[in-house]
Amino acid sequence: MLSQSGCMLTMMSFAAGTFAAGTSTNPQYMTFQPASGVPNNPLPLIIYPQVASEEVEDMARFFEDLFASHQWLPRWRYPVFPYTHYHPNTHELLGIAAGWAQILFGGETGRAVTVYAGDAVLIPAGVGHQQLAASEDFFAVGAYPRGMQPETRREEQEQLNQSVAEISRVPMPQHDPITGGEGAVTEIWHPLESH
Repeated sequence: MLSQSGCMLTMMSFAAGTFAAGTSTNPQYMTFQPASGVPNNPLPLIIYPQVASEEVEDMARFFEDLFASHQWLPRWRYPVFPYTHYHPNTHELLGIAAGWAQILFGGETGRAVTVYAGDAVLIPAGVGHQQLAASEDFFAVGAYPRGMQPETRREEQEQLNQSVAEISRVPMPQHDPITGGEGAVTEIWHPLESH
């Protein structure tokens, strides 16, 4: 599985460009190199397309209930900040509750991704993200593993070494946050941690 995972990660390690999340029903993976003040993370960002179907009446509540049932506590309902930022001390889980947004992941050399209502995104600690454009109704549900209090940093070169050290201490989730058991995290992140 690891060689297959490694191959998949190599294929999904994109240069700058755009990507639409809803083009597949399988999780999508993206890795990013450090970029001018953004440490990023060797763990890939995971996009879960269409976790919630269009028929769900209250998508924000759907994501809040799903995330909480898997020990990721919902903390906010809001758009994504319009500037590059990252969290050095925790992974972040987004549930796209309404509309669409184009989000730049990975900093200035990263990848712009268009996400839609129903998609979820697991952002590894240290991975930069910034909302570039969005529909007027766009907002997401943001959640973090139980017990984690996110710290937000911007792309500042002088904090990079400290951030890298903090990222290396962020606990690995034991289960996939969407399935609550086996899934993208256990199949992709766990094998990477053991190396």
